[in-house]
Amino acid sequence: MSSSFFIKKKGNPKTTKKGQNTSGTKRKGDVDSRGKSKIPAKKSSKHNEEISSDSEPESPAVPRKRQSKEEPEYEETPQEKKLRLAKLYLEQLKEEEEKKAEDDSFETDLIAGRLQEEVLEQQGKLQRLIAQDLMPPDASEIRLLRGHKLPITCLVISSDDKYIFSAAKDCSIIKWDVESGKKLHTIHGGRKGTEDQHVGHTAHILCMAISSDGKYLATGDMNKLILIWEAETCKHLYKFTGHKGPVSGLSFRKGTHDLYSASHDRSVKVWNVDENAYVETLFGHQDAITGLDSLSRERCVTAGGRDRTVRVWKIAEESQLVFHGHEGSIDCVQLINEEHMITGADDGSVSLWSVNKKKPLSTAKQAHGCHGDAGLEQPHWVASVAALQNSDTVASGSHNSQVQLWKCGQNYRRLEPLFNIPVPGFINSLKFSSSGQFLVAGVGQEHRLGRWWRLKEAKNGIYLIPLKRKSPNPQETTVDE
Repeated sequence: MSSSFFIKKKGNPKTTKKGQNTSGTKRKGDVDSRGKSKIPAKKSSKHNEEISSDSEPESPAVPRKRQSKEEPEYEETPQEKKLRLAKLYLEQLKEEEEKKAEDDSFETDLIAGRLQEEVLEQQGKLQRLIAQDLMPPDASEIRLLRGHKLPITCLVISSDDKYIFSAAKDCSIIKWDVESGKKLHTIHGGRKGTEDQHVGHTAHILCMAISSDGKYLATGDMNKLILIWEAETCKHLYKFTGHKGPVSGLSFRKGTHDLYSASHDRSVKVWNVDENAYVETLFGHQDAITGLDSLSRERCVTAGGRDRTVRVWKIAEESQLVFHGHEGSIDCVQLINEEHMITGADDGSVSLWSVNKKKPLSTAKQAHGCHGDAGLEQPHWVASVAALQNSDTVASGSHNSQVQLWKCGQNYRRLEPLFNIPVPGFINSLKFSSSGQFLVAGVGQEHRLGRWWRLKEAKNGIYLIPLKRKSPNPQETTVDE
């Protein structure tokens, strides 16, 4: 019994080793540790086998279909949206930069054009073509400003075109407002012999000039004096003495407070107004100097009256250029640009000059016609000339009751009459506004330098002549209206 019993005990552990007891122990272990049966474990192992097995080429068919169906649903993910918006933003930036580059290039072109104009202006080669568009104004559009008792001798316009300063044989100076035509200030003339007590002129004023910044006004008279005024308030500042004859020409160098003066004593003097100082004297003319002008270069031009010469004074080089051409006394001169000028003489001619040629480029003889009995005709003296700076338009005045406008041909080779404007009296002074919008004429019953004739029907005053221009395209103007 005992032996059989022991045999059974020995057999049981063998069978357990082979599989039964191991499976039982495994089950118990599974239940005890995980609390799960053996069946789900087999399913999961099968599932794992499917994923990791070699049957992958068979299974992808299902996810591909799913992907194709799911693609439109997930096309705009937040990440993709960010990417799309970033691309749009970059495109906008690119467009803005391109536009900015175009604007910059446009501005650069404008600046380049402006600089080119300035270079041409300095070289004296700038010629704006304005004359072809000008039209004669109606008589009703011309304004007359009256305030002086005796003939106007000279006038200037401020660089901003707001004010006119005029002077006359009554020794007075008047400041006018262009827009309203009203007198803003009057500096009354004094009687002869009251020079010490009177602040102002006591003799005929022959010339005046205003600085380009509108700070100083200079006036010269028959008493050999130059007076400096504050242009804004008309307050007297300085008195320059030194000339030995009547002061006949004044001009400020553009952009500075250097003043050039000319006199019947045949000399040209240079002054520094800021420092209230005399600089130097230049000699060369053989007769009384009748006119003077300057621009931005350190030089000035003068008309030598009966010595029949025009001279260009190079101040820094201390040299001069001499020009011949008129047959009579040269009474007025005006620079068109740094290289060209216009002159008028008592032989009735108007001449156009280049500083590079000793003779005139063009001359208009009997520019204002003749007067006198048959067989004894004399040309009307040209008493004043004016030039619209850096353009092809100039003007001349005489005592034939007309202001004549002229067109300078290409490269200033010709002088062609444009039209005339009726203004009765001696046109003693002419000035174009800086903008070219109007022309101002200082008119008197007598010539500014003497009393050879007297026109009683004339009025001593200032004529404001508007310069009308043809519209470039009438259809465009009607559309704009």
